[in-house]
Amino acid sequence: MSTTLTETISAPQAPDIGYHPDEAKWRARTAQRLAQDPKLRSLPLPDGFPAKVEGPIVWEGKDWTDESQFVYRLSSNELQEINEALAHFKGLGVKKGYISKETFPLPTLGPKLYELARELYEGRGFFVLRTIPVDEYSREDLVIVYTGVSSHVGSDRGKQDSKNSVVLHIKDLSPKHAKGASGIGYSAHTSDRQTFHTDQGDLISLLTLETAAEGGVSKLASSSRVYNEIAATRPDLIHTLSEPWPIDRFGADPAYVMRPVLWNVDGNIIIQYTRRQFTGYSAQVRSPNIPPLTEAQAEALDALQFTAEKFAYDMTLQKGDIQYISSLGLLHAREGFRDEEDHTRHLIRLWLRNGELAWKMPDILKPYWDRMYSLGPDQQEFPLEAELRTKHSGGLPPGAK
Repeated sequence: MSTTLTETISAPQAPDIGYHPDEAKWRARTAQRLAQDPKLRSLPLPDGFPAKVEGPIVWEGKDWTDESQFVYRLSSNELQEINEALAHFKGLGVKKGYISKETFPLPTLGPKLYELARELYEGRGFFVLRTIPVDEYSREDLVIVYTGVSSHVGSDRGKQDSKNSVVLHIKDLSPKHAKGASGIGYSAHTSDRQTFHTDQGDLISLLTLETAAEGGVSKLASSSRVYNEIAATRPDLIHTLSEPWPIDRFGADPAYVMRPVLWNVDGNIIIQYTRRQFTGYSAQVRSPNIPPLTEAQAEALDALQFTAEKFAYDMTLQKGDIQYISSLGLLHAREGFRDEEDHTRHLIRLWLRNGELAWKMPDILKPYWDRMYSLGPDQQEFPLEAELRTKHSGGLPPGAK
């Protein structure tokens, strides 16, 4: 008589981690992992990663003591120049996709905007243009003005959804949704807090049409400062972040792709991720049958969040401000907010790229960037009102404001 033994192999268990960070769980996970392996703190960094990054892109929130350090205030002459550029473009009788530095000429302001674009790629990674008089324009003219001014910062515009929209309206749409916020899979269309993340593309531009009655503060953090802190205290997590992760594609085929979260390319620390890709968000639940995060990845994901919080700068945007951010050099987040009838938070977003100043990209990201910035002038769409975002077709789920 023979006996056959059957071994049951259990599937890896997903760590206890959700979209909304829990600091107590993070600290408990950290303590447990260090207790199991105290040598994690003393591991050498991966090949090609520096012990410390230096330069103007490395900063802490406390470094910004006055808005004059990063706010450029438009003069009355510059605003008049913008109006003249608007009239010039409208006189051409062409589609909005043809907006460019040449068709929206700003002879005085344009060179200044180019120098501010240098600040995005070679300096601190952000600035604010203040103030576009948004109430003086029709919505269509305002979109032309916003796109025209921004073309002098970055002339390439990225598509943000499957409809070829190159502008996206950031607004709480949950009151109009049958299921409220629980039926929306992108936090950009809710009033919920957003965790630190990056968007796809080089640069993010946000024009504030209206502010919330309360909250909605913009939070920025230097990716290089976050890197320096983690590299000095937990070099093992630099290993974890620079190794492949399962990126959820939320129903696409294939269901997920594997890629790192962190790179060092030509001395530039690049972090590209959004927490939703690993935890899901509300109606956009994490897909089944894809590899779960490891405990090390769960700890690293929280380490990015809480280290960014430690060194973040909180920025309150005013109506008419245009905020420009490097999505390669900075992490960004947003506090939750509360709207009222006469104060309904509404921003318009562009994803930009300045080909003359652009950083070299990690090889694995190049196809996504090429696809994102591939739209010709006749293909670009400029919706004038907010609508629920459709699935992005670029293959790499992007971040959302």
